[in-house]
Amino acid sequence: MAAPGGAPRWQLLLLLLLGLVHAASASVFVVRNGNGTACIMANFSASFLVSYETKTGSKVAHFDLPSGAEVLSSSSSCGKENASEPSLMIAFGRGYTLALNFTRDKAHYSVQRLSFTYNLSDTHTFSDASIEGARTVDFSTDIRADIDTKYRCMSRNPMHKNNVTVTFHDATIQAYLSHGNFSKEETRCKEDEPSPTIAPSPKPTTPSPSPAPENPSVFKYNVSGSNGTCLLASMALQLNITYEKKDNTTVTKVFNINPNKTSVSGSCSPQVVTLELQGGDVRQLVFSFGMNASSSRFFLQGIQLNTTLPDAKEPTFKAANNSLRALQAAVGNSYKCNAEENIHVTKAFSVNVFKVWVQAFKVTGDEFGSVEECQLDENNMLIPIAVGGALAGLVLIVLIAYLIGRKRSHAGYQTI
Repeated sequence: MAAPGGAPRWQLLLLLLLGLVHAASASVFVVRNGNGTACIMANFSASFLVSYETKTGSKVAHFDLPSGAEVLSSSSSCGKENASEPSLMIAFGRGYTLALNFTRDKAHYSVQRLSFTYNLSDTHTFSDASIEGARTVDFSTDIRADIDTKYRCMSRNPMHKNNVTVTFHDATIQAYLSHGNFSKEETRCKEDEPSPTIAPSPKPTTPSPSPAPENPSVFKYNVSGSNGTCLLASMALQLNITYEKKDNTTVTKVFNINPNKTSVSGSCSPQVVTLELQGGDVRQLVFSFGMNASSSRFFLQGIQLNTTLPDAKEPTFKAANNSLRALQAAVGNSYKCNAEENIHVTKAFSVNVFKVWVQAFKVTGDEFGSVEECQLDENNMLIPIAVGGALAGLVLIVLIAYLIGRKRSHAGYQTI
C-alpha cells in the first residue's frame, strides 16, 4: 500500500527515523581539529534567568538554550600545547553566546571558566530594557572529570553571578578526546551520587570542631538597582562546614567572612533580591530574599555556598537551600536581632549571623525603617524585667513584714 504522493509507507518511516536520528545528533556540540577529528563533545540542556532594568522597574527574563543553537567554529578551538586551552563557543538567538573554556592537569580536566553573553537590544526577550547592547558574565564551575572519561550530570546545576543564573542539566561533556567520541567510562557529578550508606560502627565518632575564631566583624551591605536601594543589611557572618578530610576524619570548620577581603554585589527584582559575596576561599556566597505578596512580608528564602576546602577529600564544597524562612519582617520595616542566630542550611552547612539588621525590597532614603525585634532579643529583655519584678516583690514583702512587726510591737506597749 502506497502513502499519499506515491511513496511507499516503509520509505516514509525510514525517512522519519533518519530525521529523528539527525535531530538527536544535532543537539551534540562538537569541536574538531584541522584533520576533522573531534576534540570536544558536549550534549546538555541549559536555562537562563536574567534580571534587568526598565524605566518602570526591574524585570526578569527566563529562556532556554534553543534546539537551533550551533557551534561557533571561528571562536572554538582544540587548543595548542603550551599555548592555548580547548574552548567551545555556542551561538544562538539574536547575539547570544555560551562559551566553555577547558583546562587540565595530569589526571583531570575541567571547565575553568564559563562565559555567557546576552543581548539587551533583543526586544523579544528583554522588552522595555532601559539600556541596550551585549553584556558578558563569567562563572567559575565545578564541572570536573577524570582524563579519558566523560562528565555526566543529570541533576540541575545552577550557577549564579550578579543578576544572572545559568542552570545546566542532563549534561554529558568531554574535552581532550582520545578517540574522537565520548568515552564509555564516565565521571558522575556529586549531585547525581546516591546518599552514602554508613555502616554501623561500634564506636561512633563525632566531628572534631576546629578552634572557634573570634566573633566576626559587622559590615554594612547595600544592593541597589535603577529604582534605588533594594537591600540594606548590617551584620557579621560566620560559616560552619562539616566535611571529610583526606585522612578520612570528619571535622567541622568555623571561619568568619572578612568584609575587608570580600567583594560585594547583588541584584534587584520584584520577586527576588540577592546579596552575593566573593573573596578568599569563598567562591560564592549568595543570600536570596523573597516576599510573600499576600502578607507583604520579606524573608531570607535561600542561601547558596560554593567554596574550596584544600584539606578535604572533595576540595569543592557546595551547599544550597531555597526553602528557608528566616529574618522576616513586614515590607517597609526592618528586621533586627542583637543575639546570635544560627541558620541551618544543610546537614553539613550552617551560618551564624551576629547583630543582624536587614531590610529588603522597600528601602526609603538608604535608611532602615521601623524595627521588628527578633524573639531572642525579646526573651533577653524579659529576663531583667522578671528579675527586677522578683526583687521588687521581695522588697515589698520585707516592707510589709516590717510594718506588721512594728504595729504588733506598739500594740504590746499599750497593753502594759
